[in-house]
Amino acid sequence: MRIQESGEMYLESIYVLLKKNGNVRSVDIAEYMGYSKPSISRAMGLLKDGDFIRIAKDGSITLTRAGIAVAEKIYERHTLLSNLLIRLGVSPEVASEDACKLEHAISDESFEAIKKFITDYENKPAD
Repeated sequence: MRIQESGEMYLESIYVLLKKNGNVRSVDIAEYMGYSKPSISRAMGLLKDGDFIRIAKDGSITLTRAGIAVAEKIYERHTLLSNLLIRLGVSPEVASEDACKLEHAISDESFEAIKKFITDYENKPAD
């Protein structure tokens, strides 16, 4: 199932919050993303129907395998692109905002090429 950009953002947020807090509820996502509780509730319903998340009876949210795969992919893109932009002289705030836009639009092929370029550059022996 193809997931929308907004769904990727929600999954990435859940992933970050799970890493940070170990437990995530809709209210945490609303606070983290700055969205209303009804918006979060609707999104969680769609992600649950798409089998990207599970919601326990106590309201705690976990990622399924499919959800983890998407979240890790977007998180890796965000992190690598943010760090690249910062190293190029962009302020951390702008770099994060721009990476958020790029992470959803860039193709797998282009991202892998950027990642390979950075890895090769960092492992290049000094002259």
